[in-house]
Amino acid sequence: MIHALALLLTVQLAGVVLTGALGLAVPGPVLGMALLLAALMAVPRLVAVVAPTARVILGHLAILFVPAGVGVVGHIARLGDEALAVGLAIAVSTVLAIVVGALTFVAVARLTDRSDRADRDA
Repeated sequence: MIHALALLLTVQLAGVVLTGALGLAVPGPVLGMALLLAALMAVPRLVAVVAPTARVILGHLAILFVPAGVGVVGHIARLGDEALAVGLAIAVSTVLAIVVGALTFVAVARLTDRSDRADRDA
């Protein structure tokens, strides 16, 4: 677990450093996640190291939203005139995220079905 956490934090740090050094418009943790994906694809045995720790972290992901919720409630008065715009942005982005997730799932399902058929035909 320590090795997996070290790897996760290292790729996140690398993403933050690269983003800052290169002046990229991508958040550092997102770039770090892309680096992790590249590392997992390059060294498949890393999956076995990272997967158990990732499952634990994902299982407790809701805890990470508590500080954000407290921050919103703590500054609710500042929302004022922007409440409608913020609410609309949240609603639209939620719907878009669901649609993109569903389309991605369908695309991957089609791709895997094609490769399964090609394997059976070969």
